[in-house]
Amino acid sequence: MSEAPAWKVWTALGIVYVVWGSTYLAIRYVVDSLPPLLSAATRFALAGLLLGGYLLVRRGVRALHATRRQYANAAAVGLLLLAGGNGGVTLAEERGLPSGLAALLVAVIPLWVVLLRMLDRDRPAPRTLIGVSIGFLGLVVLLGPGGRPDGLSIGPALVVVVSALLWAVGSYLATRVELPREPLVTSVAEMAAGAIGLLVLGLARSETLVVDEVRLSSVLGLAYLVVFGSIVAFTAYSWLLGVAPVSKVSTYAYVNPVVAVLLGALFVGEDITTSAVVGGAMTVLAVAVVVSEEGRRRRAVPGEPAVPQIPEDVQGRDRSSAT
Repeated sequence: MSEAPAWKVWTALGIVYVVWGSTYLAIRYVVDSLPPLLSAATRFALAGLLLGGYLLVRRGVRALHATRRQYANAAAVGLLLLAGGNGGVTLAEERGLPSGLAALLVAVIPLWVVLLRMLDRDRPAPRTLIGVSIGFLGLVVLLGPGGRPDGLSIGPALVVVVSALLWAVGSYLATRVELPREPLVTSVAEMAAGAIGLLVLGLARSETLVVDEVRLSSVLGLAYLVVFGSIVAFTAYSWLLGVAPVSKVSTYAYVNPVVAVLLGALFVGEDITTSAVVGGAMTVLAVAVVVSEEGRRRRAVPGEPAVPQIPEDVQGRDRSSAT
């Protein structure tokens, strides 16, 4: 791993912290006047086209070379992550789930991944299991009546829980199947498959992009998600993987929810209930314990798979973006 100046590393980390943490708020603005699934499909289609175009311009057609199996595997991962994971979060926010609460519920993805590893006959360390236990207790608190706004049913929150599980399955699958060697090609394939999946689901729900009134905030939110959420932060994250320790890069997993909660309260007045604070603190603590323990385990046992990284948007062989 090549060394990089500390200021560059922390600048890139700051971008990942703030941008991926802010995507939940951006989604809230998008679904205010745009259909959730079709807008998400548009987001990933545009981001995929921009990334694919960049590859073609910089490296030519050869840059997109991969086998059919590699593309098929990337498409399957993209459907789980983007259509299943991101699509569910977008639907839940359209139905009134606060963006901060959505981020806290998504934060348990590393804990789901640990459980998937256990089903695959892996043996997590005792500290990892303690962290998982704390995290799921926090999840119970968040799903309780006090963790949700008054009058909001548990349905949208459960949609996000299922979405987080699908994201975890996709993240775990990405570490077990053969994907294109070039991470950007993997991301383009995943975004294309995710966009198609979201388009099909949106049309099945009779969504249409022709709406009576499109608010400027929704358009700006969608542009922000395409440019910053799916490209700028992803580029910073990919660079960090090559120059910084995984343990440091992984800190975004428990910083992003905090950023999302603060931004939701600051910009759209989302309430921060006592239950949300307690449940969120338990969840963030659990993720910190699991990520740090798995990072230590990975260093101690070369080749041992650690909890896959969970960026907000785009995944690949060594990484996996909730929203």
